[in-house]
Amino acid sequence: MKRIGVLTSGGDAPGMNAAIRAVVRYGIYAGMEVVGIERGYSGLLEGKFVPMTMRSVSDIIQRGGTILRTARCPEFKTAEGQALGIKKLREADINGLIVIGGDGSFMGAKALSEQGFPSIGIPGTIDNDLAYTDYTLGFDTACNTILDAINKIRDTMTSHERISIIEVMGRNCGDLALYSGLGGGAEVIIVPEKKLPLSVIVERITAAKERGKLSGIIVLAEGAGKADDLAAEILKRTQLSIRTSVLGHLQRGGSPSMQDRYLGTAWGAHAVKLLEQGIGNRICGIKHNKIYDMDIVKGCAMKKRFNNDLYKLAEIVAR
Repeated sequence: MKRIGVLTSGGDAPGMNAAIRAVVRYGIYAGMEVVGIERGYSGLLEGKFVPMTMRSVSDIIQRGGTILRTARCPEFKTAEGQALGIKKLREADINGLIVIGGDGSFMGAKALSEQGFPSIGIPGTIDNDLAYTDYTLGFDTACNTILDAINKIRDTMTSHERISIIEVMGRNCGDLALYSGLGGGAEVIIVPEKKLPLSVIVERITAAKERGKLSGIIVLAEGAGKADDLAAEILKRTQLSIRTSVLGHLQRGGSPSMQDRYLGTAWGAHAVKLLEQGIGNRICGIKHNKIYDMDIVKGCAMKKRFNNDLYKLAEIVAR
């Protein structure tokens, strides 16, 4: 394998640039040419190919986002789009592809591999919603960004003796809310995996107020509802002063943490090693602190398990 491509697809995540850097530098170290594909699968179909050098990835490991930029591409979900993508890759003499993205991006890599074009997936998504790996690229940084927001919001909530509902990302996975809520000492954590009746939410924040707490933090995963809707329901039942904060895309940006720089670098090198051996149809992950890879079909089919023990711990220590 003499020439490989790399692209980032779907939502951006801190650590993607670290992965790009590792792919390029390890690929060159292994005697390959590396081509960057701009704007994900859309750029692939448009032939947006850029030769990458050691210097083209200098000074990017600390940057959030992705220097290759990213986009969503419904066309690549079709057989025609995939055939065009393979045609573009072969015309550019690219022999293998590394895709950095989430589950949707992996479906594209799986389709390419099934049609005989070796592709490797690196899990880049802040949601941590892929079951086969303990952590995804960007999750740790996003948790720390949320934690910083919780700390700052609690300062002003304490000053005014108010309750704050902080809505975080994660789609249908509650990991961002759970881990950041635990770290931020939230009184209530609401996730899509665990049904929490409104009466229980009201009881918890009311009891905390009666115990002398001057403020309260509710961390709400976006897949479990909207902050403004929850605030309106609580106000119907209490006289508490409530404010809402929707963190939004603030959670996607920022300089990646040490963990995300490490994961991006380790996975980038591991993906190149697989292609160097002519191996495709794999996705990189980490289990029990060990970098590994597995079949992309099996990995994408696995169902995410919610950490009930950690959720129970967060409930106990919040009292």
